[in-house]
Amino acid sequence: MSRKHQYTTSDYLEWDTAMNLVRRLYKDGNYRMSLLIGCGCFMGLRFSDLRTLTWSQLLNEDRIALNEQKTGKHREIRVNKALQQHAHDCYVALGLEDVNQPCFLNRFGGVISAQMVNRHFKTLRVRYQVKVRNFSTHSLRKTFGRRVVELAGPNSEMALIKLSDIFNHASPMVTRRYLGLRQEELEEVYENMCL
Repeated sequence: MSRKHQYTTSDYLEWDTAMNLVRRLYKDGNYRMSLLIGCGCFMGLRFSDLRTLTWSQLLNEDRIALNEQKTGKHREIRVNKALQQHAHDCYVALGLEDVNQPCFLNRFGGVISAQMVNRHFKTLRVRYQVKVRNFSTHSLRKTFGRRVVELAGPNSEMALIKLSDIFNHASPMVTRRYLGLRQEELEEVYENMCL
């Protein structure tokens, strides 16, 4: 969380770092946090939509249809098989029986809040030595976006067009700025200067 009247932005995690964190959290018995980070990185949803996911959606469906809470727009997400297997492993490890229950509950049985998760992320960043400056719930969505661009390689412009649609951004330029690509490109101008 930031101080009052202070502007902060979340940073993305390198893909290998994110997947390593998912595995380590699972190994340490922190199944819900492991799944939360996995879902965020694989689905690219805002936290407000992630927190509403149920076990049934992750375990029993190939696609999840939802209306985004922030925009009200309809969105359909394909559930990755590896993520579905991880959700199954977490469900079994937790010893749960009700697939209609939300996946991400706090200790009182209510759905977790962004504030609670952001506080938890600060602890995780230190404990697991995660190399990221500003780690928050929004870091997961940015990690998804960066991974899509990385996988596209030379077709990164096409990936930005697709991401712009997925993220409901006004243009690929907004997506480029959102992912921090624009800033990196500008910084490269200074790095490439020679005497």
